[in-house]
Amino acid sequence: MPLLLQIRRNTQETLRIYWMLVRITIPIAIVTELLSRVGAIKAVAPTFAPVMNLVGLPAELGLAWLTGMLVGIWGAVPLIFTLVPASSLSVADITVFSALILFAHGLPIEQKIIQKAGPGMIATTLLRILGGLLYAFLLHHVLTATNWLSAPAKPAWIPMGVTPDWAEYFLGLAETMMWMLVILVVLSWSLQILKASGLLDLMMKALSPVLRLAGIRDEAEHLTAVGLFLGISYGAGLLIREAQSGAVSPRQIFLSCVFMGFAHSVIEDTLIVIALGADVHGVLTGRIAFAITATAMIATLLHRLSDKTFFSQMFRQQSPQVEAG
Repeated sequence: MPLLLQIRRNTQETLRIYWMLVRITIPIAIVTELLSRVGAIKAVAPTFAPVMNLVGLPAELGLAWLTGMLVGIWGAVPLIFTLVPASSLSVADITVFSALILFAHGLPIEQKIIQKAGPGMIATTLLRILGGLLYAFLLHHVLTATNWLSAPAKPAWIPMGVTPDWAEYFLGLAETMMWMLVILVVLSWSLQILKASGLLDLMMKALSPVLRLAGIRDEAEHLTAVGLFLGISYGAGLLIREAQSGAVSPRQIFLSCVFMGFAHSVIEDTLIVIALGADVHGVLTGRIAFAITATAMIATLLHRLSDKTFFSQMFRQQSPQVEAG
């Protein structure tokens, strides 16, 4: 009975969190889709061409990168081979570009969710963008120096860039929000069952050495693992509840969100870009290694920050009285 009672309470809390995510996600998704359709994103994209050259990519892909940052991976994917023919891209090109959008995509929605957990939006957004650029820059130079992945790209599929009508768009958005609710509720139940059975402790012991290398301690490990496998919407969504309860320290919340920004949804997102022709080691193995190293360095710097600087520049303190709904 105690377990069922706990599941019921967690379900109620999850529903409150979900309602907050709905209020964040739907308006931003509609606005960004509207901006995309009226050409605002396309008008601004040329300013990103020099960045593409910095990581060895065709300037035309600046539009796809910007769209990915604002709309999400599925916003960037249809544009890639529309802007640049697949025949003119190498496996290295696809891998480097995929790295860029894996680090920073759907920023308006995901960063707003992260902000609700406490970390400052500006700081974590810049870390994701700059982290992605740094990783793509290093990856480009390694691939160029070794001539690795220089073969022509052979995508398993070439997505079409057809924009759905508004009815189809809203139907797709509704389906997305429905699945988000299902996953959040099931995830909440599963976590309680795993905790009660002791399986969560065993799983965390396996992941613990990796996360600790990044400076993430026990209290934030299982939530970071959720974000790593399922994505920021779920990992940070659960962190919101923990932040409001005070169960996880602010610095650990910040590090967890930083790590999730660098490496999240590693199964679904990785499979998408591999289908486009990206190399698994470049978009998964190297990405996780970079996330661990970069987060560990940030953790070292974070320890040197005073509370005054941390809470004024990096983190918004939660009030225990604040309701999630």
